[in-house]
Amino acid sequence: MSRLRVADYMTKNVITLKPDDTVSDAIKLIEKTGHDGFPVVDDKSVVIGYVSSRDLLRQDDGAKIKDVMTKQIFVAREFMDLRDAARVMFRTGHSKLPVVDEDGRLLGILTNMDVIRSQIERADPMKVERLKRTMENIHNVKIEVIRGKIDTNRLIPTQTKIYADELRGRIYELKRGLAEPVVVIEKGGKHFLVDGHHRAVAAKKLGIKTLDAYILKVPNNLELGLEKLVRKKGIKSLKDVEIMDDVTHPLVEITFKNSK
Repeated sequence: MSRLRVADYMTKNVITLKPDDTVSDAIKLIEKTGHDGFPVVDDKSVVIGYVSSRDLLRQDDGAKIKDVMTKQIFVAREFMDLRDAARVMFRTGHSKLPVVDEDGRLLGILTNMDVIRSQIERADPMKVERLKRTMENIHNVKIEVIRGKIDTNRLIPTQTKIYADELRGRIYELKRGLAEPVVVIEKGGKHFLVDGHHRAVAAKKLGIKTLDAYILKVPNNLELGLEKLVRKKGIKSLKDVEIMDDVTHPLVEITFKNSK
C-alpha cells in the first residue's frame, strides 16, 4: 500500500481570481463562499499569486488583484507525501497550498482541514491492508486488492442506518471534489460495501455514478458473514439504508448551557 499523497486529499474544484479582477470582486467571493483567500491564475491556469483577506485590508475597491496579491507563494505537487506538505504548512504558517503541475498550472488546493481529515480517514491504505490480512487468516485464502472505480448503483450496503449530520458533511466534501475511497468486497460479480456508507449515500443523492474504491477480490466459493447479514436484513441497494434525522453521530456531543 502506498503512502498518502497530496493528490489523495486536495480539493480539486478551486475557486480562483484573475489578475485583472478587482478587490471588490474578491470581497464578493469571500462573502459568497466563506473562504479567506484564493489563488490567482492567468489565462492558462498558471498560478501567479495568492490573495488573502489580509491582502485586501485598506485597499480601494477598484484596485486590481495583480497589484495587491502576494506573488511569492508556497505551492505543493500532487505526488508529494502528504506529511511533507503538512510540514511546509506548519513551518510557514500557511493554511492553504495551491497544488500545481510541472508547468505551474493549478490542479487543486490543499488546506489544513484536508490534512486533518487525512488523520481521521476511515478508508486509509493501512486499514484496508489489515482487513485483507484478517480475512486471509480467517478463511485461509489469498485476496487481491486493487484501486478502481465502482458503480454506485451496484453497491450492496452492509449496514442499515447512517446519521444525517455526517451525511451532510460527506455531501459537502463531495461537492468540493474530495477523493476519499470506499472499501468494497467483490465476489461473484457483486460489490458489498464494507466501509464508506455515508459517502456512498451522499454520492447517490448527488447523482455521482462512480466512486473511487479499494476493492478486495475474494473467491466465489468463500461464504462471507456479511452475505448472511444482507440476506437476513433484505438489503439490496443504497435505497435500503435508513437516514437517522433525530439523532447525531455518537461521537458528537452537544452541550447546552442554561443562562440565568
